[in-house]
Amino acid sequence: MRYLLLTSYDGSCFSGWQIQPGRRTVQGEMERAAAEIFGKPTCLTASGRTDAGVHALGQVVMLDGETSIPAEKLAACFNRLLPPDVRVLKSVPVAGDFDVSRQAKRKTYRYCAYSAAAEVPLYSRYAVRLPYLPSVEKMRAAATLLLGRHDFAAFRSAGFTSKTSEREIYAVTIEEKAVAAGVFYTVTVTGNGFLYNMVRIISGELFAVGAGKEEGITRAFKTGERASLAKTMPPQGLVLMNVDYGVPLFGTEE
Repeated sequence: MRYLLLTSYDGSCFSGWQIQPGRRTVQGEMERAAAEIFGKPTCLTASGRTDAGVHALGQVVMLDGETSIPAEKLAACFNRLLPPDVRVLKSVPVAGDFDVSRQAKRKTYRYCAYSAAAEVPLYSRYAVRLPYLPSVEKMRAAATLLLGRHDFAAFRSAGFTSKTSEREIYAVTIEEKAVAAGVFYTVTVTGNGFLYNMVRIISGELFAVGAGKEEGITRAFKTGERASLAKTMPPQGLVLMNVDYGVPLFGTEE
């Protein structure tokens, strides 16, 4: 039987999703719980890997196993065994030929940052402090250049394994909100897939443009040179919001 788990985690204390010897990972914690539930080693596959320090609100995880536990009860079983920084929000059965990675149609990531005179402890695990007030108008203008299908070769860090760097971006939304400490910003990006560190590089470029840097997106598309763009933003501001398969696998409230 094949199952899907809608999973959320705080990535602060993890070395990313994928199992790594001697390191604490989300996959490692979940596979330990799965082995206890199913009574044998059980491999879990995610819609995609998240890096060290990156969070997830709606990561989709797939596993195969045999159990008398109803599919919808598996979430509670996992949560009794998992540490508090990982939770399974929902669990459902799925067709045996379903592929959690290849059948994903859209993914949405959100990057969070804030401008304040000092670090705000309640924000520091999930957002990055900016030492300036970026122009959201400039950021939005630059963001329109990202829309559509492009070769995003310049928008990836070393260590990538993807066969192609062509991706399509469907939407980039930039919001700002006044808060007690200053101003909070979110950059939300939806695409058909992302390269290694691509959203963090996009966010870094947009915030830099907002701070007065000359837009480097056009040149980056032409040359494929990483140097055309601003620095990669730190991991703690990034959240995998959801993965869209074209149908509501976990219910209409998705």
